[in-house]
Amino acid sequence: MTTPGRSATRRKPPHVLANAPFRRLWTAMAICSLGDWLNIIAITAFAAYLTEGSGYKAQSLAIGGVFVVKMLPAILLGPLAGAFADRFDRRLTMFLSDLARFALVLSIPLVGSYQWIIIATFLVECVNLFWVPAKDATVPNLVPKERLEEANQLNLLVTYGTAPIAAALFAVLSVIIEVLGQAVPSLAWEPARPALVLNAVAYLVSAFLIFTLKSIPKEHTVRVTTPSVLRQIMDGWRFVGGNRMVRGLVIGMLGAFAAGGAVIGVAKVYVAALGGGDAAYGTVFAAVFVGMALGIFFGPRLLRELSRRRLFGLAIITAGVVLAATAVIHNLVILVLLVVVLGACAGIAWIIGYTLIGLEVDDAIRGRTFSFLQSMARVTLLLVVAIAPALAGLFGEHSFSLGAGIVYRFDGSNLVMLIGALLAIVVGVLALRHMDDRRDVPIRSDLMAALRGERYVPESVEHSRGMFIAFEGGEGSGKTTQSRLLAIWLRDQGFDVVQTREPGSTKIGMRLRAILLDSAHQGLSARSETLLYAADRAEHVEKVIRPALDQGAMVVSDRYVDSTLAYQGAGRELEPQDVAKVNLWATGGLVPDLTVLIDVPPSVGLTRFASPADRIESEPLEFHERVRREFRALAAADPDRYFVVDGLQTPAEIAVLIQDRVREVLPDPVPQETEAITGTMPVIRD
Repeated sequence: MTTPGRSATRRKPPHVLANAPFRRLWTAMAICSLGDWLNIIAITAFAAYLTEGSGYKAQSLAIGGVFVVKMLPAILLGPLAGAFADRFDRRLTMFLSDLARFALVLSIPLVGSYQWIIIATFLVECVNLFWVPAKDATVPNLVPKERLEEANQLNLLVTYGTAPIAAALFAVLSVIIEVLGQAVPSLAWEPARPALVLNAVAYLVSAFLIFTLKSIPKEHTVRVTTPSVLRQIMDGWRFVGGNRMVRGLVIGMLGAFAAGGAVIGVAKVYVAALGGGDAAYGTVFAAVFVGMALGIFFGPRLLRELSRRRLFGLAIITAGVVLAATAVIHNLVILVLLVVVLGACAGIAWIIGYTLIGLEVDDAIRGRTFSFLQSMARVTLLLVVAIAPALAGLFGEHSFSLGAGIVYRFDGSNLVMLIGALLAIVVGVLALRHMDDRRDVPIRSDLMAALRGERYVPESVEHSRGMFIAFEGGEGSGKTTQSRLLAIWLRDQGFDVVQTREPGSTKIGMRLRAILLDSAHQGLSARSETLLYAADRAEHVEKVIRPALDQGAMVVSDRYVDSTLAYQGAGRELEPQDVAKVNLWATGGLVPDLTVLIDVPPSVGLTRFASPADRIESEPLEFHERVRREFRALAAADPDRYFVVDGLQTPAEIAVLIQDRVREVLPDPVPQETEAITGTMPVIRD
């Protein structure tokens, strides 16, 4: 049932492109991406033209030199550029970078020498290293948290989707120049020159769009003015290595780049060995981007019920298996199909990785984290692209007789791709071990349920007939108030509601609460604290939550398992899997149907208390920052169970948002006799 005057259907948030500042930034990104791809094609074509009379080997080395120079600046300036994005005005950084790229690219056809191509390309890539992290760090500030994945999907669409458009544009431009050259001999230019001019114009248009974008926040520049640039770089690198989830993301994404680099290094030779020419190679190239587009847009949707953390690792493992099949199957048609699947797996991993990093990393160091990832990805790609062809050449060509006149060819390119496949599988397993947030659920059962559009629920909790809603958040977030307001609202809808809390919802739990929150017990060890919370939770589930659910009641709990994962797992820096195992056993696998996370920065939440009231509230700010990051990471990894609300809004606004979300999952009210349950419940008051 619904409240009078309010629709039962939740108001759907507007599309992310309805956000004018993001739409302007996205348009600039699209134009820049088109210019970047056009730059790669035009620069390599111009390098080949300028070395045309030097022979095949010299031409190949000239083109290869361009690729090496395009990746080399990441080694020198990548981390520094990320710190620049965190320290200075990001809008001004992007605007000046676009102007510099315009001038440098325009100079290439005007100077017309291979030496200047190398110098200008190096400088352009140096400038790119400042533009990209400033852009990536800005996006999460322009869109709501619940729209960040959609925004990243659109960003990746223009990043990779403009590649075939640039190729088609270059081809059309080539035809036009050829026709004009035949009609007017004085206009017989090489197509690379007008393509580079068009590329420069694209950067100039982007500069204009960025200059007119006035909505980019500048608060991050205030928070980081004291530390030196070197200190900021070290902090960003230390965060990547110290955060378990981000470490798993970086391992997985760099491993995927290494496997992709192995394919790039030998793809042309491999396609030629299968009897394919330039057209076949172009088809394989296009198949990668088609697959990535499919993976980015349809992968997470088809597996909506699968944990994002788990899907990330499984996508990389699957990519490794597909790459191994690509290496041993000698058929061009099958090769193209496998490359589509390979690209889809890469697209799934990339969109999940970028989204989780955007949600997990604080704005103050987000630029350095993205820059670190991009720099390491380029370095990895550079090393692998350099090593892979050499390794393939050393191994050489080999043929094996399998009997009955069957000869199987296994060359160096096959070996390199098999090594890349093995690497992808290994890093996928490592990433899964670092990030898996459903270790209690068998992967096969979880995956099969997700393919059916369902979320796998352990048999031990399938019998529950009610609904379980948990409220989570840091100190001062207002979750206690909101859980009470929701319980009142649900009763008004005709539901039987059991309002409860952790710790202290049972007689034993109240004694445990006194121990856990008493400031006199400051010497309590982290492991003991975790076990005491688990003991309270076991009593809570057995004596309160399960009986209420079995009778069809709505259970609204102020805190549950995720609080222990955040406070003891991240706050006390215990191993997450150990904390998860203890709580899995304590709860029998009971998971809330919906978890409402009220997200408030600790610097704000802690000020809502006149003085610290208990042992947890008196912990230092760094402790509460770790807790908040873990809450957000848990929400990002399981977006269908979590509903994240900005706790800086008024209590009334927050309550309306929560009611709208809960209304989506409510069953029809069926009143039942639950006096036996509610009669034993303590009254929860703020």
